[in-house]
Amino acid sequence: MNSIFVIAHSPLAQALRQCALHVFPDCEQSIVALDVLPNVPPEESLASARIMLEQQYDAPRSQVLVLTDVFGATPCNIAQKLIDGTRSRLVAGVNLPMLLRAVTYRHEPLDALVQRAIAGGNAGVMQVAVAAPQNQARRKHSDQEIRDHQQ
Repeated sequence: MNSIFVIAHSPLAQALRQCALHVFPDCEQSIVALDVLPNVPPEESLASARIMLEQQYDAPRSQVLVLTDVFGATPCNIAQKLIDGTRSRLVAGVNLPMLLRAVTYRHEPLDALVQRAIAGGNAGVMQVAVAAPQNQARRKHSDQEIRDHQQ
């Protein structure tokens, strides 16, 4: 089973993890989070991230999806130094729908998990109409319809 590692500006990483554990209390071992603090040098955060990532690799054949908040920012730069492209992948722009989708499908192959996470993040971003919900346009297709599964 894949692990999910959230690296984000403090306090976002731990907050996202806590939200995911609220929905999926049984996944505590599958999600780790590193809050990047503003006064900590990036090298220290990178060292902590490496230790946390190695702990996720302890399980046989384990792979890790790394999620970070803003592309080009310090958490993402740290994450880019961690991933190897074989046992880990990186997706920037994490939001709660993305994380919940990733947790839901964490048993799938890593490349499929990346696509699920991105789809979950995209599906979670929408303009909400002021009028009644029946007036909102319906999306033509989502991966939820294929599995008939909701977040």
